[in-house]
Amino acid sequence: MSTPVLTRTYLTGGAITKRRIVKWGSADHTVVQATAATDSLIGVAAELDAASGERIDVHLSGVVEVEFGGNVTRGAQITADTSGKAVAAAPAAGVNNGIIGIAMVSGVSGDIGTVLLAQSTLQGA
Repeated sequence: MSTPVLTRTYLTGGAITKRRIVKWGSADHTVVQATAATDSLIGVAAELDAASGERIDVHLSGVVEVEFGGNVTRGAQITADTSGKAVAAAPAAGVNNGIIGIAMVSGVSGDIGTVLLAQSTLQGA
């Protein structure tokens, strides 16, 4: 059974690697690859890389594939590392992490796993 996915096309404000987490760029309708857990995360790049100034499909909701950047356990809230890869969120006290969703499978760095997109913010206790 397939899961519906909401996908929109945006202009890239820099090179974006497939299956990486993205955030808003400096202009409307522009996205860039996420570079920090503190970014405001909006979606996951689809199955093709894009150079700066090209168009890219970005998944905004649904269950999608993402590249893991560390050890991830299914059920963990997911944020971005410095390369836009998915890692488990672990904010320090008083620090906010952008959350892209919930890991649907466990994996390690370099694995392609699935995440249920559910954008939010998590503050460390």
